[in-house]
Amino acid sequence: MADLFLIRHGESEWNSRGLWTGWTDVDLAPAGKEQARQAAVHLKAFKLDEAHVSDLRRARQTLDEVLSGLGLSGKVPVFVSPAIKERNYGIYTGKNKWQVKEEVGDEQFNAIRRGWRTPIPDGETLEDVYNRAAPYFEAKILPTLKSGKSVIVAAHGNTLRALIKHLENVPDDDIHAVEVGTGEIVHYRIDGQGAVVSKEVLNQNQKKV
Repeated sequence: MADLFLIRHGESEWNSRGLWTGWTDVDLAPAGKEQARQAAVHLKAFKLDEAHVSDLRRARQTLDEVLSGLGLSGKVPVFVSPAIKERNYGIYTGKNKWQVKEEVGDEQFNAIRRGWRTPIPDGETLEDVYNRAAPYFEAKILPTLKSGKSVIVAAHGNTLRALIKHLENVPDDDIHAVEVGTGEIVHYRIDGQGAVVSKEVLNQNQKKV
């Protein structure tokens, strides 16, 4: 049996301003660094054998804070990959989410933000994110879990939603309801065949940005 931890990066400088970030490489806000440090507290009872992280700074900084808080800096193999970076928000990148909501209305806003196949000019759908993140998980992470070793994945809201869809077989029409808060940790127990045995959220964050 192995542990899989999916952690969304802490609040970033653009999260705090309500801006769609996507592939823009921004830093964690001070509050986000504190979220990451608090996340480490919730992981102290567990063993970590391997880490996978997005190539964007806010995810790497989150993982750095977690590993530092656990006394594991430089002691756990860390694999960096663009396959688990955030969704590309195309023409909406850098725009204020709530202003866009006023412009397009609730239904279209929710489809843009949480839908499965809602297209964004010059950007990606959640399905596109899934089509790069799920194969990475199958090839690079699942074999480690099957061997009984535990893995932490530090990434982004949409990346983690895509992985949750993959792990739980969430229907396309239901994925809009899946959210992960900044700094939040979703913990799965995985058996030797790679199946999910249990799930829990270690530190529920009610603020979904």
